[in-house]
Amino acid sequence: MTILTTSLRLLTSAFAVSLGMGPALAQQAAPAPSLTLELNAAQPSEKGCRLTFVVNNGLGTDLTKAAFEIALFNEAGVVDRLTVLDFKELPAGKTKVTRFDLAGTDCTKLSRVLINSATECTGASVEPAACMRGLKSGTKTAIAFGV
Repeated sequence: MTILTTSLRLLTSAFAVSLGMGPALAQQAAPAPSLTLELNAAQPSEKGCRLTFVVNNGLGTDLTKAAFEIALFNEAGVVDRLTVLDFKELPAGKTKVTRFDLAGTDCTKLSRVLINSATECTGASVEPAACMRGLKSGTKTAIAFGV
């Protein structure tokens, strides 16, 4: 009987501890807020080079404006120029495709696109640094892309 009582107490204690850990495990499993920028395509256009981006706002709040200063590197790895790309409004939880025509730029000579800084990151209760802090980047092109 003592062994049965001790086993029952241990089982009850283990169950109580596991119930207490549930919220902690749920908090750990929640993904960190992020803003994902993917350089999806680089194609010649009438103006120069058209860059296509797929953007996902996973910050948990709407952005009324998101703009980034980028540096364009040529095939020798030298900065060719700096420019600002304005992604405009980015609703929370939404994926958006945006294109930018870069006049006078030859896509075949682009080796790297660097996200230098966020020049705008605004929305209700949005910290100005949230866009860069939560930024994740990727590319589907041969052009290196990131922070």
